[in-house]
Amino acid sequence: MTKDFASLGIRGELHKTLAELGISVPTPVQTQAIPALLSGKDIVAQAQTGTGKTLAFLLPILEKVKVDKPFIQALIITPTRELALQITAELNKLASTVGANSLAVYGGQDVERQIKKLKGAIHIVVGTPGRILDHMRRGTISFSGVQMLVLDEADQMLHMGFLPEVDQIIGQTSPKRQTMLFSATMPGSIRNLAKRYMKTPVDIKIESKKVTLDEISQLVVSTTDRAKQDTLFKLIDQYRPFLALIFCRTKRRAAKLNQALLEHGYSADELHGDLSQAKREQVMKRFRQAHIQLLVATDVAARGLDVEGITHVFNYDIPQDLESYIHRIGRTGRAGEKGLALTLVAPKDSPMLQAIEKGLGYSIDNLNAPKNSEKQRRIQPERQDKKSVSSQNRQHQPSKFSKRTGKHGTKKNSGKDMCVGRKK
Repeated sequence: MTKDFASLGIRGELHKTLAELGISVPTPVQTQAIPALLSGKDIVAQAQTGTGKTLAFLLPILEKVKVDKPFIQALIITPTRELALQITAELNKLASTVGANSLAVYGGQDVERQIKKLKGAIHIVVGTPGRILDHMRRGTISFSGVQMLVLDEADQMLHMGFLPEVDQIIGQTSPKRQTMLFSATMPGSIRNLAKRYMKTPVDIKIESKKVTLDEISQLVVSTTDRAKQDTLFKLIDQYRPFLALIFCRTKRRAAKLNQALLEHGYSADELHGDLSQAKREQVMKRFRQAHIQLLVATDVAARGLDVEGITHVFNYDIPQDLESYIHRIGRTGRAGEKGLALTLVAPKDSPMLQAIEKGLGYSIDNLNAPKNSEKQRRIQPERQDKKSVSSQNRQHQPSKFSKRTGKHGTKKNSGKDMCVGRKK
């Protein structure tokens, strides 16, 4: 029998708010995590972005927080500013229902403004390790009252070198706290972290392939390093995506490719670690509103990125392993929509492609070769209107783009999809 949130122990007011947001059926990770957390147990959950893991820890926190106590009771640590903002956005949709106050603390934001807010009655803090440590050293934040601690995207914090900072932060919380660890992968160092700080945690594992790949058609495109850029342009012209993520291996390659896209008249921008926080937020706002339709990103910068309406993912540089591949292409094919992922493969990339296919358990169809099976259907995803993200599904005709501004315009009642193109 399919459970609802009330049967998991979520109060009526929150259940009603979730229904108003169009969320009525818990995901597998929510079904397993919420009862365990409400009973006070620690958990270690292996789950990909897009599985509903954010609500899996937010709902129990909101159930247990005591709003009449004016101090920080829950701390959510996340590796990137973008992810901190996304979690806070989800939290803000629900927190007012129970009267809880939250604050996001991350680098690139006015620290004095954060300090001022921390003097108020904040119950839940969402933050990145660096800025949290900064407040600890300033003496502007106290975690002595923290009863619930969340380590989100723990493997990414490991990859980014944040575990020493995380150790320092955890050391300032009560050993009696409840700890929740969420990670897409579970390397030994993350298991060791769990052993150090958790009390007989409940293990939860959500199979990534079943969760993230069902609605995604996958294709390999054979090319060469020299021809890769031109191949990408031809693919963009052929598939005409509504919103697309293009993944590059390094910040330098992302910046260089974005510049080439702009010079050829495409509506594009870049997202990587060299951008200021203000620039990151500007880029993400424009992408969410479809003012740009191609976003060139690195793996780290796009970690946790959740944008509705992404129809295509282009792996300009092949991912380094299966988990990275699943993370990347899982940005499309969400909420019942179809998605298409295209991976450009040069001859030197063949061993990496073979490793990914071995992990998937099947070969990915090659666009340059006859189709060899029926399991990968070449379906061009349906495109949706980004202007009204939450409820509208109107369709538009292809846009005309300005090389100078990157803006697009549409004709009324055209009945055609809005899709990317370049200035001829």
